[in-house]
Amino acid sequence: MPFMTAPTPRRAPAGAAVLREDVTEAIRAAVFEELAAVGYARMSIEGIARRAGVGKTAVYRRWKSKLSLVLDLVGAFAAQGLPAPASGSLHGDVRALLEVAAHALRHPVASQVIPDLLVEAARHPEIAETVKAVLLDGQQGVMTQVVREAVARGELPEGTDPAKALDLAVGPLYWRLVVVRTPLPKGYVDELARAAVAALKA
Repeated sequence: MPFMTAPTPRRAPAGAAVLREDVTEAIRAAVFEELAAVGYARMSIEGIARRAGVGKTAVYRRWKSKLSLVLDLVGAFAAQGLPAPASGSLHGDVRALLEVAAHALRHPVASQVIPDLLVEAARHPEIAETVKAVLLDGQQGVMTQVVREAVARGELPEGTDPAKALDLAVGPLYWRLVVVRTPLPKGYVDELARAAVAALKA
């Protein structure tokens, strides 16, 4: 799960104080741990600093508020995107996409952070926009490629809607793991992939 992966650090302007990358990484890790432990509403800069083993000043030198901090980290996660499946078949590609999504959503930190961010997204447009990038845009891009290649192979008709394909494939997964929060039965990903492919071909 790439939650803790940092974006490529920017070069500091001439004359600017150099921020230690190990401290920045400790703060990033502490944010996700704090989110998982107490949620966004109760999360504080003080708690993040304490968990990271740094002073509050170290956090504020990097981010002006907890909202900007969370948006920066979630945005970095979104920017990494997802690897495009390349199994050579529509079923294989859909199944691979579902495996990646299921693995990510079952991560113990993600299982706590994502539902909380969805709640906060209803209150903060900035969070809603970034969460959309995390939960939808990356997977939409991958599914667009999957559908394009399936059409080229003759597995799907021209004009197949990638958004509908994503809804059919990944929607039930999010419902189970993020909304209902129940474990996936054995063989669920295989069955879901078959059902989604059958629905798209119908």
